[in-house]
Amino acid sequence: MINVEEKKVEEKNQLDVNLEENIENKEKDEIVENINFKDRENKKSKIGIIIGIVVLILIVLALTLSTIFAIINSRTNKIVKGIFIENVYVSNITEEEAKQILTELVEKTMQNEIVFKYKEIETPITYEALEVNFDIESAIKEAYSLGRSGNIFENNFEILRTWINGKNIQLKFNFDENVIKQVCENINNSSADAIVEASYYVENDKLIITSGKKGIKVNEEELMQTVNNTIKLNSDSSIIIDVQVAEVEPSPIDLEKIRSEIYKEVKDAYYTNDPFTIYPEVNGVDFDIENAKSIISESKEQYEIPLIITKASKTVQDIGTEAFPDLLATFSTKYNAGETNRTTNLKLSAGKIDGTVLLPGDEFSYNKIVGERTVEAGYKMAATFSGGKVVDGLGGGICQISSTLYDAVVMANLDVTVRRNHQFVTSYLSGGKDATVVWGSQDFKFVNSRKYPIRITATVSGGVATVQVWGVKEEVEYDITIETKKTASIPYTTQYIKDSSLPKGTQKVVQNGNNGSKYEAYKVMRLNGEVVSRTLLSKDTYNAKNKIVKIGTKQ
Repeated sequence: MINVEEKKVEEKNQLDVNLEENIENKEKDEIVENINFKDRENKKSKIGIIIGIVVLILIVLALTLSTIFAIINSRTNKIVKGIFIENVYVSNITEEEAKQILTELVEKTMQNEIVFKYKEIETPITYEALEVNFDIESAIKEAYSLGRSGNIFENNFEILRTWINGKNIQLKFNFDENVIKQVCENINNSSADAIVEASYYVENDKLIITSGKKGIKVNEEELMQTVNNTIKLNSDSSIIIDVQVAEVEPSPIDLEKIRSEIYKEVKDAYYTNDPFTIYPEVNGVDFDIENAKSIISESKEQYEIPLIITKASKTVQDIGTEAFPDLLATFSTKYNAGETNRTTNLKLSAGKIDGTVLLPGDEFSYNKIVGERTVEAGYKMAATFSGGKVVDGLGGGICQISSTLYDAVVMANLDVTVRRNHQFVTSYLSGGKDATVVWGSQDFKFVNSRKYPIRITATVSGGVATVQVWGVKEEVEYDITIETKKTASIPYTTQYIKDSSLPKGTQKVVQNGNNGSKYEAYKVMRLNGEVVSRTLLSKDTYNAKNKIVKIGTKQ
């Protein structure tokens, strides 16, 4: 019994001892673990401090280097590395040096030409004649501002990006859009397949209406955009643009509109003395519109509609010379009387406008007064401009009368409402003083803007065509002249045509070349010999006339 009890006591004591040892060991482990954790935390803290110090050093270093970089860049007056203007390298040079380089390139580029081509019509126009203006200043300013317009970091980032990727600045430019409009008009008026609008004129007691003809018309807006995309600094010396056209239908004949324009009530001529005012005769003009509708219902090229004419019983001629006592303006041009066909055309057209009377506010239309140039009207074949060449055409030469009239009209201080220059400079007038006309597309018009009626006289005799404007002088009359100046020259090119009728190896010049040009015309008004005004009348572009050479191919 005693041994058993003792044994139990010993086992219990041993358990207690083991328990105490376990507790002590656990406490020791916990203490060790706490010590290890603190060690790890201390190490992490040290590493974080070290990293923070390194980052701080890097930031300070970056700021220092960036500041130094920015200071260095700010102290130079040169464009940063990697910059081009219109593919021209302008880095590491000053603004002045860049301007000199680009200016020289612009001067060289201004001699480049754009050739507008539609079928046989070719119109070369240089950048200079097109008045292309490259904006060098703003491009250089943009180049120089790169790396200088933001804060330090933005500037440095932009500089580094430019170094790596480069930057090409496009030159902005503008040009004279009127030159392109004239190119379009030349093609519209000169092309054999151009649209012809319906037209009319009065011939004695008949209204003559010519039908319109479907044809081509240049897409002006599209051509303008093509030119805008073509112009480049330092581009090819010659670029051909194929002019795009659209086929369009002419406007239908509008009888109501025609009737409203020609209808007149008969009035006798008379004048008053206080104030002096002339009231010229007006012949009554009308036509049966229902009958006219029946006539034009047929498909024909020309229609004749009978007019109802009621003659005035008293005309200006019956009043006497006192009706138009003062010569307001006179202008003359010379012609070759030996060219009989052309002389005939001059006399016919001059005869049509001779004696025309315009009341204040009336508009004169050359095409409506002269009428269509036809064989039936007596017109002959003579030299005229067409399709970029000098060719024989019916009524050739009548533009000399419209041009002579134009100068007289300006000198008489009348308002010109419609006028356009020729395709080429004429032989009888300098650039800027002519007025071309084309039946169905181009007219010459002006308004009697004076206080009193005017009368136009026109004569063709002895190699001289003369137009005079008569009327009554106003309180103040000016001495008026047209002054012109040539602003640019357009060089001609040589066109070679193969000809099987000529022996191989031979050449024949069929048309001599003439340079084209640009002119500015001014209306100069003087009073008592002193200039009181100088007004721009027009800016005109005249095409270069190509030299045409036939090359023999006959074996």
